[in-house]
Amino acid sequence: MYRVLLPVGGDVEHVLSAADAVISLPNATTEVEAEILNVYEGFEASGEGGRVDSEDVWNEENYPDSVGVVEDRLTEAGVSVSKRREHGDPAETIISVAEELDVDNITMSGRRRSPTGKMLFGSTTQSVLLAADRPVTVILDD
Repeated sequence: MYRVLLPVGGDVEHVLSAADAVISLPNATTEVEAEILNVYEGFEASGEGGRVDSEDVWNEENYPDSVGVVEDRLTEAGVSVSKRREHGDPAETIISVAEELDVDNITMSGRRRSPTGKMLFGSTTQSVLLAADRPVTVILDD
């Protein structure tokens, strides 16, 4: 069985191309297991009302709509699917879950960004590409 980790953020527009890439794998309906991963990014904020930590609002079962869209797309195509939601730094969590599950590939969507945009805002995709110890497939959206 070929195991794929499919990290999914909250943006529905950019996740279907990665799901379609998994569906297009040879023998996807019989030989591929897809694990959908959504990572709720940690944060801490302070203001007049006090301090709020992401742990205070974290809900393991509150998946964004994009996860359901990807799950439906893969299931309709006959791909074996499971899903999980984690809390933490997205890139670090993706790498950690990939190692924990010993997946064969990480397939993720990405967006084209200018070099300045990458430097200023970082890139989960770039961080995963640099840190992963297994193949990473990136499907770029225009």
